[in-house]
Amino acid sequence: MPGSPYTDLDRPPLDERRLARALITPDGLWTRLVLRTETGSTNADVTAAAQDGEPEGLVVVAERQTAGRGRRGRSWESPARAGIATSVLLRPGVAQPGRHWPAVPPARYGWLPLLAGVALVEAVALLAELDATLKWPNDLLVRPGAGAGDGAAGAPGGAGAAADEAKCAGILAEGVTSAAGAPAAVVLGMGLNVTLRAHELPVNPTGLPATSLQLAGAAATDRDPLLRALLRGVARWYGQWRVAGGDAGACGLHEAYLRHCSTVGREVRVLLPAGDDLRGTARTVDPDGRLVLDTAAGERRIAAGDVLHLR
Repeated sequence: MPGSPYTDLDRPPLDERRLARALITPDGLWTRLVLRTETGSTNADVTAAAQDGEPEGLVVVAERQTAGRGRRGRSWESPARAGIATSVLLRPGVAQPGRHWPAVPPARYGWLPLLAGVALVEAVALLAELDATLKWPNDLLVRPGAGAGDGAAGAPGGAGAAADEAKCAGILAEGVTSAAGAPAAVVLGMGLNVTLRAHELPVNPTGLPATSLQLAGAAATDRDPLLRALLRGVARWYGQWRVAGGDAGACGLHEAYLRHCSTVGREVRVLLPAGDDLRGTARTVDPDGRLVLDTAAGERRIAAGDVLHLR
C-alpha cells in the first residue's frame, strides 16, 4: 500500500505504546514519550515543551526529521524510519531529595553530551556488535566491518571504504533559559544512522565519511531495542551523575568516557566557535569535560569546537 510504513521491510515503524510501557516506570527518569511520524526537529519540539514548563523526563522520537540541527548550525535529516532521532528533556539544576539528587551547578552541564555519548557507544557495541568509539565532544565513530561492502565505498565525504573510521551518530545539547536568564533545562538530542543506504548518507563537513550501522556490518539493526538500550543507558548514567552532584569522576563517567574516546592521544585540528583553529595532540579530557590539547604554544583547554582527527 503506497505510503504504508511497512513498504520497506528493512525499516519497520516504532510502536509508541510498546516503547512507553518499556521505558516509563514509576521510579524511572522518563515520564512521557511522544512518537512523531514526522517533525522538523525533535530538539525544537522538546525546547518548546521545556519553555511551557514540561517537567524533566520528556522523550520525543521522530520517524523522520526534516530540519534537524547539528553543531555550528548544520542541518541534519534522514529518510523515514532509517535511523533514531530522539531528544530528551533534563533539568539538572532542580534538586530531587527523594532520589538523593542535589542540584548540579551549570558549570558541569558540559558533561551531558559526553554522558549521552557513553550511553550511545555502549548500546551500539552491545547490540550492533561494532567497534564503536567517540570523537570528542559529540560524534560516534564506527569502523567499517565485513558487511560494509560496496555501500561504504560510495559514501560521500571523500574517504569511502579506505577510511578506518566513519561517523554514524551525533549528539547536540542545548540549554533552555528561564525568563531570568538562568539555565532552566537542557535538551539533549541524539541522532543515529541505522539503515541508511550509501546514496542516502549526508555529507560530513569535518572530513570523515558518514555511514550507518547497516553499512558498517552491524549484527542487528532493529531500532526498537537500540532505542531502548540508548534511553536506558542515558537514564542510568544520568542518575549516577546526579547522585554525584555532577562530579563525572566520582560517578565513573569520566573514566568511561576516556575508555571509549578515540580522540585522546591523536593529533588533531580543532575548529573553534570563533572561526579560528588549533592543532596539537589531544592529551586527555579534564574533569570539566574540556579537551586538553598540547600545542606548540602550550596547553589549551577546549570547551567547544569541531575536532578533526589527523592521519
